[in-house]
Amino acid sequence: MNQKALSWFLLILLSLIWGSSFILMKRGMDAYSSDEVAALRITIAFLFLLPFHIKYGRLNLKKNFKGLVYMGVFGNLLPAFLFTASETQISSSLAGMLNALTPLFTIIVGMVWLKARPNRHQTWGIMVGFAAAVCLMLFDTASDVFRNFSYGFMVVLATLFYAISLNGIKKYLGEVNSITATVWSFSITGPIALVYLFGFTRFTEHFSHHALAWPSLGYVSTLAIVGSAISVILYNVLIKASGTIFASSCTYLIPIVAILWGVIDGESVSPGQLISMVVVIGSVWLINKN
Repeated sequence: MNQKALSWFLLILLSLIWGSSFILMKRGMDAYSSDEVAALRITIAFLFLLPFHIKYGRLNLKKNFKGLVYMGVFGNLLPAFLFTASETQISSSLAGMLNALTPLFTIIVGMVWLKARPNRHQTWGIMVGFAAAVCLMLFDTASDVFRNFSYGFMVVLATLFYAISLNGIKKYLGEVNSITATVWSFSITGPIALVYLFGFTRFTEHFSHHALAWPSLGYVSTLAIVGSAISVILYNVLIKASGTIFASSCTYLIPIVAILWGVIDGESVSPGQLISMVVVIGSVWLINKN
């Protein structure tokens, strides 16, 4: 497979993986509570990545610890809990659509934190994107507007945390191999999730007695291993093969995959939401135009 074909293959594969994460969270909650699914996701990813310490474990922790905290806590731990909590009341497709706000928040956090100055296209993209995000929640016919805004805000907050993580990685982990950074970030958050899972939830009870315990565990394991661990490695390969601009195209495809899974699962998507989604994707294109 030549480099161009490999790049397109990885782009489509990652879009399918990350776009499917929202329905996997929903199916995980068939047997487990939202916080159990979140803690289980981080725990399984942590355990899966442990053997990678043999090859990728060499790191100056004192120098890079702050960046690892940004990556682990704001990029994985907190969003995992926010996304599952939101999906107890809003559809997985709406969560996937709101996830497209991440690039907009990345620009804003970069402006405030790293003193990056947005150009005219980025400024318009941010304003249009937020307006479209509000419309996404207004046009959702599955539940009332107050519930959409209350639980949709959790997804918005998660995308803000993603943006903080991305800017933290840029500031503190720019010279660290992404696989090494991933392994160590989960080594920080994994033990926390493990203690929470077995010490503060009813996971063992649900696992022992719920009829869907094993299927739900399979969905969460797929989410953790493929969506939180392997995908980062694949993304690193994609960036090296085609560059960051091409790799960032995942942003445009992930919501589409999330919507398709939601429709297959019986969720309703209104025409107003589809139009708003196109506007959000357009705003993301606008802020990445240059």
